[in-house]
Amino acid sequence: MIKLKTEIRSALHRGTVIPAHPLVLNAQRKLDEEGQQRLTRYYLSSGAGGLAVGVHTTQFQIRDPQINLFERVLTLAAEEVAAHPTAQAVIKVAGVSGPVAQAVAEARLASGLGYDLALVSNNGLAAWSEEDLLQRTREVAQIMPVFGFYLQPAVGGKVLSYDFWRAFADIENVEAIKMAPFNRYQTLEVVRAVCHSPRCADIALYTGNDDNIVMDLLTTYRVMVDGKEINKDIVGGLLGHWAVWTQKAVELLEKIKAAKQNGAAISADLLSLNIAVTDTNAAFFDSANNFRGCIAGLHEVLRRQGLIEGIWCLDPQESLSPGQLEEIDRVYRDYPQLNDDAFVQRFLTAHLHHQSLSNPHG
Repeated sequence: MIKLKTEIRSALHRGTVIPAHPLVLNAQRKLDEEGQQRLTRYYLSSGAGGLAVGVHTTQFQIRDPQINLFERVLTLAAEEVAAHPTAQAVIKVAGVSGPVAQAVAEARLASGLGYDLALVSNNGLAAWSEEDLLQRTREVAQIMPVFGFYLQPAVGGKVLSYDFWRAFADIENVEAIKMAPFNRYQTLEVVRAVCHSPRCADIALYTGNDDNIVMDLLTTYRVMVDGKEINKDIVGGLLGHWAVWTQKAVELLEKIKAAKQNGAAISADLLSLNIAVTDTNAAFFDSANNFRGCIAGLHEVLRRQGLIEGIWCLDPQESLSPGQLEEIDRVYRDYPQLNDDAFVQRFLTAHLHHQSLSNPHG
């Protein structure tokens, strides 16, 4: 059983920005390796403290035998992190999916590539019992540290009980849980379950609730356990939403941390900011159409910024929904303070300059 490195555990518990890494394709819907690497460098340059690769935003179909991109995209990201000055502190999270044999094989592969944690997704396993899902997690945890994942049903997850999360928290080598049910009641159940576990202090909580990012991060949960009050914070985010405008997400998390450390009452500005961020997410994630265009929406923002060439997905049917483009136009217009376009332009200019120095005859 591989344990989490001390510096990675410290970074995880301090709380950081972990973008859910998209898949960059060309017009032939084949992997654009240079674009994939450039996007990873953008996240690291933005100040993100980690990367999640092989997750929903990376498109689950990368595992299909005829596509077979899972190992390649994990390798590309790991190589970029290794070449970055902050490599030792960057949290590398690999998405792990499928039945036990597949999940174990993916965890072994990720561990061999130097990934720190396996984000265990239950996508496609809606018919499985909670005990079967727990046993699957125990098998993965024997290989490498686990990042739990409460995935919302709209994109392939299932509703899980308080008892499930209470047992989940007790599994040795579970180091973190990403809560992304997009549901306040279910999020609270996970927090309560972790607080009632003797491993409470060992588990870092991360928001995946792209519809409630700021409030999740601002809130200190106070849970009564055997007559004693336990305080638990959601310390960071592992988010598809943070795959775009990432440099501003880093600023946002630092602003929230500072507000909490100061101990002052939460400001009206931060409460309003929560609504602004949620409104932008509604456009990017296509909430009006039950999230059908969520991946293409993120691609569209990255395309506008010049980070990727197009919004192509592996499935030709997966694209923007009618009206989604206009919604992205609207939130760009209404919340200019939330985008990091200026940072991206500086990054791309520096990137092109570096390329020209590396290849003077190119």
